Amino acid sequence: MPRKTRTQPCIILGAGGHGRVVLDILQIVGEHEVVGFIDSDPSLTGRRVDGKPVLGTLDDLPRLRLAHGVEHAIVAIGNNGVRRDFAQTIESLGMTLINAVHPSASIARNATLGRNVVVATGATVCCHVQVGDSVILNTGCIVDHESMIGTATHVCPGARIAGRVSIESGAFVGIGSTIIQSLRIGCEAVIGAGAVVISDVDPMTTVVGVPARPVYTSAPIREVDPYHAPQPVLA
Repeated sequence: MPRKTRTQPCIILGAGGHGRVVLDILQIVGEHEVVGFIDSDPSLTGRRVDGKPVLGTLDDLPRLRLAHGVEHAIVAIGNNGVRRDFAQTIESLGMTLINAVHPSASIARNATLGRNVVVATGATVCCHVQVGDSVILNTGCIVDHESMIGTATHVCPGARIAGRVSIESGAFVGIGSTIIQSLRIGCEAVIGAGAVVISDVDPMTTVVGVPARPVYTSAPIREVDPYHAPQPVLA
């Protein structure tokens, strides 16, 4: 009889919709046993999300780590900056960040994934793609050959990224958008839903439309400080 592999306990940071997606992936894969969630909203403590308890807030993590023997965690938060910062907190505690890769995702043998990466149902990651830490490759997205996806980027469902595209840290690639080959998308840029990007996008710029054009609905780019923006609660 084949020897059964022991699953490793882990915890999910973020008890919202994305947390449920991550829980589903981890349960399907079966390499980790999710002991529960933590969330920055204390009112959620004691509730259950898809059968798993919300055990406390981030401040409770050291205690929970000892109580449950947890050394592995994943940050399931949609906000790019918060996800990146919380991942750093996890590592500063000496815990190990894990990935959640759905079995239906297609990942080339020579693609590379960082830590704290989520690859959702039906996503395609082609040859020689490099994916940084804390990236979300959401449902059915396509990342074609030799593209680079920077740290804490979110590629939304159905987005299509052609070959040799470079997407810098913290970018948001909206649902159903398309980026043609060999472009550069700057750090913390936002690609609107359904946009077709045919030229480079500057850092911290939002583009929308077909073809995509920049729009400015807030302060000029030079006045935006991504490291001191208001931090939303876990969701």
